[in-house]
Amino acid sequence: MAGTVVFDLDGTLADTAGDLIGAANAVLQRRGLTGLDPVADAAIAFSGGRAMLRAGYARVGSGTLIPPGAEDEDFPQLLEAYDAAIAVHTRLYPGVQDALTALSRDGHRLAVCTNKPEALAEKLLRVLGVRDAFASLIGADTLPVRKPDPQPYRRAVELAGGEVVNSFLLGDTSTDLQTAAAAQVKIALVAFGPEGPGISCLKPDAILEHFEDLPTLARQWLG
Repeated sequence: MAGTVVFDLDGTLADTAGDLIGAANAVLQRRGLTGLDPVADAAIAFSGGRAMLRAGYARVGSGTLIPPGAEDEDFPQLLEAYDAAIAVHTRLYPGVQDALTALSRDGHRLAVCTNKPEALAEKLLRVLGVRDAFASLIGADTLPVRKPDPQPYRRAVELAGGEVVNSFLLGDTSTDLQTAAAAQVKIALVAFGPEGPGISCLKPDAILEHFEDLPTLARQWLG
């Protein structure tokens, strides 16, 4: 019996670090800060907008003062900057489209569960041309809670028409690992994100080296 494959978005389906950091830097530079590096700080980008802002604030020089409440003031501006340039550098990882097609052909339901705001996730997936592949999408603000709480994952599976007991999560961070544990499902982490093969230290149920291997993994786990 086919099941449901749930995908994280940033760092799993697409390399979004360049555009995320570009948005953060647009805000940080308004405060006279140097900003983040799109390559060296890619892992920070996949931890979210507020994480990027905090990292930028932490690098201030001795003569620069970050006022109280700066993060709450800057975060909406970061989202606006990101919305305006959401797919300048962003690309799907190699093999994504073929893997999605193969999974659907095998009868699996596909869903996205991300900590990116829902409207931005919708927009990005449409720009990248893969939104229609997914039966459901749950973002950071779809429910009152977000990953690693298991409710967004469960809701993504349910809206896709699947059952949690016959599903698994594909992600790239410890947040995804914690989400899978809370939902009591298997987790595969990608080895082509910013952590590279070092992601194996988290000891997921499987490591995905290439997207072309995903349909085989789904057959093994879901039938």
